[in-house]
Amino acid sequence: MSSDDTIEESLLVDPKLLFIGSKIGEGAHGKVYQGRYGRQIVAIKVVNRGSKPDQQSSLESRFVREVNMMSRVQHHNLVKVSLLLSSLSLLSILLLEYTISIWQFIGACKDPLMVIVTELLPGMSLRKYLTSIRPQLLHLPLALSFALDIARALHCLHANGIIHRDLKPDNLLLTENHKSVKLADFGLAREESVTEMMTAETGTYRWMAPELYSTVTLRQGEKKHYNNKVDVYSFGIVLWELLTNRMPFEGMSNLQAAYAAAFKERPVMPEGISPSLAFIVQSCWVEDPNMRPSFSQIIRLLNEFLLTLTPPPPQPLPETATNRTNGRAITEFSIRPKGKFAFIRQLFAAKRNINS
Repeated sequence: MSSDDTIEESLLVDPKLLFIGSKIGEGAHGKVYQGRYGRQIVAIKVVNRGSKPDQQSSLESRFVREVNMMSRVQHHNLVKVSLLLSSLSLLSILLLEYTISIWQFIGACKDPLMVIVTELLPGMSLRKYLTSIRPQLLHLPLALSFALDIARALHCLHANGIIHRDLKPDNLLLTENHKSVKLADFGLAREESVTEMMTAETGTYRWMAPELYSTVTLRQGEKKHYNNKVDVYSFGIVLWELLTNRMPFEGMSNLQAAYAAAFKERPVMPEGISPSLAFIVQSCWVEDPNMRPSFSQIIRLLNEFLLTLTPPPPQPLPETATNRTNGRAITEFSIRPKGKFAFIRQLFAAKRNINS
């Protein structure tokens, strides 16, 4: 077994301390439960193993890859993770059901169940949050704050040579106070040196860059290559959602959305969006991947736009405050004295008030 098919021992946790409780979600590649690791409340992802030998081998390789990638990147906008690789036969009795997401990495397990243990975020997915407030829009500073969280997380992945490939609101988890988001689910992530075509069951067409799927038939064994700019395209779609709180390619099936994107159709930009923000969104989803900005550029552009937002006007501070004691007015010193001798003038004024 190659080093790519193994998990470091330092990432393992003790399965005897793991308890799997109720299901909190489900995805194409597994289920996620709320549970405990020792005294810590955690999320436990149980990965589908498949029924056929060749399918099992492929899924096990994907599992090991996901675990190794999750464990090697650390960022406050990435969900944290841990691992366990020993037997979980006792745990199988406790299993109820299962989901997907990336929190703080705590551990994983491979035999007989493939399990990843992560931090549990008490908030909801960005998808559920946006749906819950629809048709209301996000407050613009909050929408941009979420966008910056996402951009920083992806910048961290790209700096480590990782392409996420499945960025969408379902894989973005809100913190408990709903003030920030973390990027989750590395199930489809790839190292930049190993890229392959996506299929209908991987990713979601509404957010996928057109170069991830093909509108032409490839020769047997032929692969269409792409780079980390596929995440930039998906980010552009997510940013559009944050600004509009609408589903991209509304009224279209997944297949129709794929064809629309492949033939250069994009979601409509509402008139009320600032031209500067519209430029950021549209630059992310341009057809030529090489023309899309990097996440360091996106972060800079978003921060520059935030500086242009008019802050709320500050409450005016009173020049002087007057109190009454025993029926006599006492003038306090000015909070913001003006002039070179302002303090001395105030001192004499206060003395006159006391003597009058």
